[in-house]
Amino acid sequence: MLSYDNLRKDSEIVSYVEAANNVLGALKYTEHGMAHAVKTGTDASRILEALGYSERECELAKIAGLLHDIGNTVNRCDHAQSGAFMAFELLRARNFPVSEVIAVTTAIGHHDEKTAAPVTPLAAALILADKSDVRTSRVRNKNTVYTDIHDRVNYAVFSSGIEVDADKKMIVLTLKIDTLVCPVMEYFEIFLERMVLCKKSADFLGCDFELIINDTRLL
Repeated sequence: MLSYDNLRKDSEIVSYVEAANNVLGALKYTEHGMAHAVKTGTDASRILEALGYSERECELAKIAGLLHDIGNTVNRCDHAQSGAFMAFELLRARNFPVSEVIAVTTAIGHHDEKTAAPVTPLAAALILADKSDVRTSRVRNKNTVYTDIHDRVNYAVFSSGIEVDADKKMIVLTLKIDTLVCPVMEYFEIFLERMVLCKKSADFLGCDFELIINDTRLL
């Protein structure tokens, strides 16, 4: 059975991840390359593991994270759906079981906030991991920090982490923001929709969702 580690080293898959990142770079988006793909998959896997899901389900979360943005090679518009079709072809070509192909493609197809929905535990974990990846290192060009709100918000976040308290049934996103770079209100200006989606995803997993910024609970 192919593992996440096999796919992570697969030259074809690495090429798709890098190509998608290059497209978004040309469009002036933040980093969506291997760093984001690996972090998203790792965090999604941790969320499911903390909630008692099987080892293989956690492995599939890593795979979904690795592949979730490759649809940007086609177009930013509807990239979740494009990425799901591409992941379908890649996984079937590598003889993944149909049930696992379905699980991964369903999660990828539902991760973008315009059409996102936590329709499965894997989809919910992928949404939570993807939308919580806010960090300084995702900014490609520091010269745009004060002219582009997305770059400014990411650049201002110098510490972030998503954790699960299984006993309390709580998923907590904790951020440290330099408010001299970006007021907390600007974070909500562009990320409120994503945080509401995280709340819905946590609820699907039987948990509450909390957002803590600079030691203050805001959700």
